[in-house]
Amino acid sequence: MRALPSGARAFACAVLAFIIGCTPVPQRESDPEETDPTAVVTALLTESAAAWNAGDLERFVSDYARDSTTTFVSGGRVRSGFTWIRGNYAPAFERGAARDSLQFQSVAARWLGPEHVLATARFVLFRGDSVTASGPFTLVLREVEGDWKIMHDHTSRDPD
Repeated sequence: MRALPSGARAFACAVLAFIIGCTPVPQRESDPEETDPTAVVTALLTESAAAWNAGDLERFVSDYARDSTTTFVSGGRVRSGFTWIRGNYAPAFERGAARDSLQFQSVAARWLGPEHVLATARFVLFRGDSVTASGPFTLVLREVEGDWKIMHDHTSRDPD
Protein backbone atom coordinates (compact mmCIF):
# COMPACT_ATOMS: atom_id res chain seq x y z
CA MET A 1 0.00 0.00 0.00
CA ARG A 2 1.42 3.38 -1.00
CA ALA A 3 1.53 6.35 1.36
CA LEU A 4 -0.35 9.50 0.42
CA PRO A 5 1.72 12.42 -0.85
CA SER A 6 2.24 15.04 1.89
CA GLY A 7 -0.22 17.51 0.29
CA ALA A 8 -2.96 14.88 0.12
CA ARG A 9 -2.20 13.80 3.68
CA ALA A 10 -2.53 17.41 4.91
CA PHE A 11 -5.83 17.80 3.02
CA ALA A 12 -7.19 14.53 4.48
CA CYS A 13 -6.23 15.67 8.00
CA ALA A 14 -7.91 19.04 7.47
CA VAL A 15 -11.13 17.36 6.24
CA LEU A 16 -11.09 14.97 9.22
CA ALA A 17 -10.54 17.85 11.68
CA PHE A 18 -13.43 19.76 10.07
CA ILE A 19 -15.77 16.76 10.35
CA ILE A 20 -14.83 16.13 13.98
CA GLY A 21 -15.20 19.83 14.80
CA CYS A 22 -18.68 19.94 13.27
CA THR A 23 -19.95 16.90 15.15
CA PRO A 24 -22.61 18.09 17.63
CA VAL A 25 -22.11 17.42 21.33
CA PRO A 26 -24.56 14.69 22.36
CA GLN A 27 -27.42 15.92 24.52
CA ARG A 28 -27.78 14.54 28.02
CA GLU A 29 -30.51 11.98 28.48
CA SER A 30 -31.29 12.71 32.10
CA ASP A 31 -33.80 14.21 34.43
CA PRO A 32 -34.85 17.70 33.32
CA GLU A 33 -33.83 18.98 36.76
CA GLU A 34 -30.24 17.94 36.04
CA THR A 35 -30.03 19.63 32.66
CA ASP A 36 -28.99 22.96 34.17
CA PRO A 37 -25.27 22.56 34.93
CA THR A 38 -25.28 25.55 37.28
CA ALA A 39 -27.93 23.85 39.41
CA VAL A 40 -25.88 20.64 39.47
CA VAL A 41 -22.73 22.46 40.59
CA THR A 42 -24.59 24.68 43.07
CA ALA A 43 -26.03 21.57 44.76
CA LEU A 44 -22.57 19.99 44.97
CA LEU A 45 -20.99 23.16 46.37
CA THR A 46 -23.80 23.66 48.89
CA GLU A 47 -23.15 20.17 50.24
CA SER A 48 -19.40 20.80 50.16
CA ALA A 49 -19.75 23.98 52.25
CA ALA A 50 -22.01 22.14 54.71
CA ALA A 51 -19.36 19.40 55.09
CA TRP A 52 -16.61 22.01 55.62
CA ASN A 53 -18.67 23.91 58.17
CA ALA A 54 -19.53 20.68 60.01
CA GLY A 55 -15.85 19.71 60.20
CA ASP A 56 -16.35 16.56 58.11
CA LEU A 57 -13.17 16.10 56.05
CA GLU A 58 -14.24 12.84 54.40
CA ARG A 59 -17.54 14.29 53.25
CA PHE A 60 -15.79 17.47 52.05
CA VAL A 61 -13.18 15.65 49.92
CA SER A 62 -15.72 13.13 48.61
CA ASP A 63 -16.49 15.63 45.82
CA TYR A 64 -13.02 15.02 44.33
CA ALA A 65 -12.37 12.06 42.03
CA ARG A 66 -10.36 9.44 43.91
CA ASP A 67 -7.79 9.30 41.18
CA SER A 68 -4.08 9.99 40.85
CA THR A 69 -4.78 12.26 37.86
CA THR A 70 -7.13 14.61 39.73
CA THR A 71 -5.38 17.98 39.71
CA PHE A 72 -5.33 20.94 42.08
CA VAL A 73 -3.77 24.25 41.03
CA SER A 74 -3.16 27.01 43.55
CA GLY A 75 -0.39 29.39 44.50
CA GLY A 76 1.34 28.90 41.17
CA ARG A 77 1.75 25.14 41.66
CA VAL A 78 0.08 22.12 40.10
CA ARG A 79 -0.49 19.13 42.38
CA SER A 80 -1.91 15.77 41.39
CA GLY A 81 -3.82 13.05 43.11
CA PHE A 82 -6.69 12.63 45.52
CA THR A 83 -4.24 11.66 48.27
CA TRP A 84 -2.42 14.98 47.97
CA ILE A 85 -5.71 16.93 47.92
CA ARG A 86 -6.99 15.17 51.05
CA GLY A 87 -3.66 15.76 52.79
CA ASN A 88 -3.75 19.43 51.82
CA TYR A 89 -7.12 19.95 53.52
CA ALA A 90 -6.58 17.62 56.50
CA PRO A 91 -4.84 20.13 58.82
CA ALA A 92 -7.89 22.43 58.68
CA PHE A 93 -10.00 19.58 60.07
CA GLU A 94 -7.76 18.57 62.97
CA ARG A 95 -9.17 18.97 66.45
CA GLY A 96 -8.66 22.54 67.61
CA ALA A 97 -7.71 23.87 64.17
CA ALA A 98 -9.02 27.29 63.22
CA ARG A 99 -11.36 26.67 60.32
CA ASP A 100 -13.47 29.61 59.26
CA SER A 101 -16.96 29.19 57.82
CA LEU A 102 -17.19 28.59 54.08
CA GLN A 103 -19.67 29.70 51.47
CA PHE A 104 -19.65 29.80 47.69
CA GLN A 105 -20.87 32.67 45.53
CA SER A 106 -21.36 33.55 41.86
CA VAL A 107 -21.63 29.94 40.66
CA ALA A 108 -21.82 29.56 36.88
CA ALA A 109 -21.43 26.39 34.84
CA ARG A 110 -21.67 25.07 31.30
CA TRP A 111 -21.56 21.68 29.67
CA LEU A 112 -18.29 20.62 28.05
CA GLY A 113 -19.87 17.42 26.78
CA PRO A 114 -22.43 14.83 27.87
CA GLU A 115 -20.65 14.05 31.15
CA HIS A 116 -18.31 17.03 31.77
CA VAL A 117 -19.03 20.45 33.25
CA LEU A 118 -16.87 23.56 33.55
CA ALA A 119 -17.75 25.68 36.58
CA THR A 120 -16.55 29.00 37.96
CA ALA A 121 -17.39 30.50 41.34
CA ARG A 122 -15.93 32.30 44.33
CA PHE A 123 -15.14 30.89 47.75
CA VAL A 124 -15.50 33.05 50.83
CA LEU A 125 -14.13 32.11 54.24
CA PHE A 126 -15.47 34.23 57.06
CA ARG A 127 -15.42 34.55 60.82
CA GLY A 128 -18.42 36.41 62.17
CA ASP A 129 -18.86 39.45 59.93
CA SER A 130 -15.24 39.43 58.72
CA VAL A 131 -14.02 37.85 55.49
CA THR A 132 -10.75 36.04 56.21
CA ALA A 133 -10.06 34.77 52.68
CA SER A 134 -11.79 34.71 49.32
CA GLY A 135 -11.10 34.14 45.67
CA PRO A 136 -12.23 32.75 42.36
CA PHE A 137 -11.94 29.12 41.31
CA THR A 138 -12.59 26.95 38.28
CA LEU A 139 -13.64 23.31 38.39
CA VAL A 140 -13.88 20.63 35.75
CA LEU A 141 -16.33 17.96 36.85
CA ARG A 142 -17.20 14.60 35.42
CA GLU A 143 -20.24 12.45 36.03
CA VAL A 144 -19.07 9.08 37.34
CA GLU A 145 -21.76 6.45 37.96
CA GLY A 146 -24.39 9.12 38.63
CA ASP A 147 -22.22 11.26 40.93
CA TRP A 148 -20.40 14.45 39.96
CA LYS A 149 -16.70 14.41 40.82
CA ILE A 150 -14.12 17.18 40.60
CA MET A 151 -11.36 16.21 38.16
CA HIS A 152 -9.58 19.58 38.21
CA ASP A 153 -9.65 22.45 40.72
CA HIS A 154 -7.85 25.74 40.03
CA THR A 155 -8.27 28.02 43.04
CA SER A 156 -6.90 31.54 43.36
CA ARG A 157 -6.88 33.78 46.39
CA ASP A 158 -7.78 37.45 46.31
CA PRO A 159 -4.93 39.77 47.35
CA ASP A 160 -4.98 40.70 51.04
